[in-house]
Amino acid sequence: MGQYSIKELEKLSGIKAHTIRIWEKRHHIVAPQRTGTNIRLYSDEDLKRIINVALLNNHGLRISQIARMTPEQISLKIKELSDQKSPNEIYIDQLVVAMVDMDEEKFNEIVSRLSKRYGFERTITETIYPFLEKIGVLWQAGTVNPAQEHFISNLIRQQLIMACASLPVPSKSGRKAILFLPEGEFHEFGLLFFNYIARSKGIYTYYLGQSVPFADLKAVYEIHKPQFIITAFVSTPAAPQVKAYVEKMAHEFAGATIIASGNNLRNTAFIVPRNFRIIYKSTELAGALDGVQ
Repeated sequence: MGQYSIKELEKLSGIKAHTIRIWEKRHHIVAPQRTGTNIRLYSDEDLKRIINVALLNNHGLRISQIARMTPEQISLKIKELSDQKSPNEIYIDQLVVAMVDMDEEKFNEIVSRLSKRYGFERTITETIYPFLEKIGVLWQAGTVNPAQEHFISNLIRQQLIMACASLPVPSKSGRKAILFLPEGEFHEFGLLFFNYIARSKGIYTYYLGQSVPFADLKAVYEIHKPQFIITAFVSTPAAPQVKAYVEKMAHEFAGATIIASGNNLRNTAFIVPRNFRIIYKSTELAGALDGVQ
């Protein structure tokens, strides 16, 4: 479904465009189509093959040897590497392949394997987040088919929801948190992961989700009086409105510690209120929660 430029293949595979051209000419690794102006365009199959060839080549196999291997032999060799204590890049590359193939079974198998080996939290921070950053190159360029984007987004969302549901439900008599995204904000991955971390810390959470009107947030706060309010400003409020929104939250929820992340927040200059804490990485949330009883 996809059509990729050689520069996009370079970014996804880590193999220089010059090297890809050599592999194409000398070893016939791929055979791209060409436009009327002689620009190379690579297919989904070309992308998968380059990723897999690069992976094997980076682990010591000569390119001439890989060129003679069948697709089945390449897949078997990659599985052997994955079964070992291999660098994380192997799994990130294979998630890209699962996205291109829209292969739910393969995606879930990779996440399950990593979760058993390293735990779910490390799997998200060390594999899923870098994977999202990597394919963001394609999303921004518009070369990933929307169906592929929605497919992989929903699989990640399902994994986060299932992981949270597998945890014991904390007691309401202990610490409590409201998790929400401001009105117009729909980037939910980070918030779902924050919910998992809070629940794993024994905090009872009220997960309100995407695009929550401020009046609704305030109503829930008045009823349940949580110790924490957790949110993220990725695309909204817009930079000019961030300062006013932060100040309003700090005033209306003076009895809570407000923990927030997101590019719009980090890129706006303002005096941070006393009950407001900005986190720059998802791994910082656990420490922020531990600091308040």
